[in-house]
Formats: sequence, structure tokens, C-alpha cells
Amino acid sequence: MTNRSVAVVAPSLKTPGGQGVQAAILAEELRHDGWDVTFVAVNPDFPAGLRWLRRYRYLRTLANELIYLASLLRLRHGRVAHVFSASYWSFLLAPLPAVVAGRLFGRRVVLNYHSGEAEDHIGNWGMLVRPWLRLAHRIVVPSRYLREVFAKFGYDVVVIPNVVDTSRYAYRERFPVRPRLLSTRNFEEHYRVANTLEAFRLVREQHPEATLTLAGVGSEEHRLRCRAKSLAGVRFTGHVAAERMPELYAEADIFLNSSVIDNQPVSILEAFAAGLPVVTTTPGDLQFLVRDGVTGLVVPHDDPVAAARAVRRLLAEPELARAMARQARNDAEEFTWARVGPKWHDVYAEASSASV
Repeated sequence: MTNRSVAVVAPSLKTPGGQGVQAAILAEELRHDGWDVTFVAVNPDFPAGLRWLRRYRYLRTLANELIYLASLLRLRHGRVAHVFSASYWSFLLAPLPAVVAGRLFGRRVVLNYHSGEAEDHIGNWGMLVRPWLRLAHRIVVPSRYLREVFAKFGYDVVVIPNVVDTSRYAYRERFPVRPRLLSTRNFEEHYRVANTLEAFRLVREQHPEATLTLAGVGSEEHRLRCRAKSLAGVRFTGHVAAERMPELYAEADIFLNSSVIDNQPVSILEAFAAGLPVVTTTPGDLQFLVRDGVTGLVVPHDDPVAAARAVRRLLAEPELARAMARQARNDAEEFTWARVGPKWHDVYAEASSASV
């Protein structure tokens, strides 16, 4: 084990979501920088003889947890344990065991907390979260928004933004802007993809050639598919592998987001990198990330009428759309590894040099 060794505990790309994408980028870039990286998946592969358990919800969860707990022995291979974290039950099942194991093995523990539901989680889960957060030697969050949330509860955290690999997303100016809409949010209630569908329906009233691509999976999928049956021009892609995501952005002209709970979504950064004008609500860090009329158009929560109006504005004012996309692409440079990587190096160096 060297001083430049880190064990990353996070979802693998088999689980759709921003944490898996961020963990994969982090591990790849750290290896390029000469770090010895051990990746510990919180969603491990099942042995061939146990794969049948995936058909049964509770048995699947139990088997996953047992295999995952055994895999935490691999934390011994890193001087630093970098643990990705969400909230609620996910916190208890995945990051908490890794934090405890890291401590038991005498490793420096960096808890990388991503959830936009942090305020409710920390405020209302009490003893199920607060004492355990203090086991981490350093808490890192990706946004100013989460730093303010943690400060309310007396936690000092470091802000290191999410990373977007701008080289993977070919920037293209949309001029004129076509009514080709894209959403890459998973189908969960707080992402309000139903509002995205309704906004699209309203757009089609004036632009019958409009299309909407929905890339995602989740508990709302059946309801959304039923709702979309009466709409022409809607395409459901299902889960899209990370390496194929740039293709979806390249095909589209406008990115539409309707979330009401969020943090710093990677999907918005990807849209910035690809040159898509963005229409979005602003929960979480989106209030700082997207500047209304400068890097995107901001609309109120749960207001698909306003979202449709903003999309129509982009179609009617292509110069505005182009100017915002250019500025957004410039802003995306702040989220590249060249800017973000040194901050992780500093955190790891601090962790490696401090006493446990």
C-alpha cells in the first residue's frame, strides 16, 4: 500500500444514476494521475448460483448486503477510503458500513455526500445519521447548496464539484433551434418527468413536429408510458450506458428538467458541455448552477405551462439560445478534471498525512 492509494466505495455503472458516473470518472482519472485505485461496488455482482435471488426484492437486498459487506475487506488496500453517500436507507446500507470498516482498518475516511435530500435526512433521522457522519475524517460535498445544509447542523465540509468530461460531449451550436427535447432524469417522483411530458404536450400544440426523448428508468415508468400513449413524438430509451449518453445529447436541441429535489445533477453539466440550451427548475444547487437568461431559462417548480413557454421562447429566439449555450459551455470548464482533480489530491494528501 502506497501513500497514493485510495479505495473508492460507490455504485457501479450497473445502477443508473449520477453517483455511478461520478465514481467511474473519479477512478479513471485518479489512475491516470498515478493513484492506486481499488473500486468496491455497493451493488456487487452475484455469483452465478445466486443470481436467481435478483427476482425477489427482499432476498435480493439481503444477498447484496452480505456480498457487499464481505467486499469491504478490500478497504485494507487503500490508505484512504473514499465513500460515496446518498441518504435515508441507502445511507445505512452502503456508506455507513464502509465508514465503520474504514475506521476499523485504520484508514482515513472521506465521506462524499451527494443527496439533494440532505436537509430532511440529517434533520429528521437523528441518531441514525448524525453520530455516524462524525466518524468520517472529512466530509466532501459537490455543491455550495449542500455546504449550507451541512453547516446548519454544525458540520464543516469541503466543496468539490462534480466532474464532467467535456471531451466526450462534442459541442454543437443549435442554430436555428429545433424542437427536439431531451430529458435524462430517472423516472422517480421527485424528478417530475410527468411535468416534462405535460410541457412537451403543450409545446406540440404550436410545434407538432416536436419530439421528446426520455432516457431513464424508475418506479414511475409504467405511469409515464401510459401517459405518453396519447402523445406522438415521445421516445423511451430505457437505461442508456454511460458511453452512449453523448449520442443522445448530440441528437437533441433542448434539455428540459423538471425536478423538485436535486443537488448538482450531472445531466445539466452534460447538457452544458454538449451545447444544449437548458430549461430547468432550480432545486438544490441548480439555483447557483443555472443563471436565468445567462446559462439557461429557469422556471417555477411544478409549472409545466411555464416550462413549455420557456421552450417556445428558445425556438423563437435562437440568438438567445445560442448565447446561453456558449456561456454554459464556458461554465462547464469549471467542472473538468483539470479544475476538480487537484482538489481531490489535496483532500487525499491531507487524509494521508494526518493521524487516525
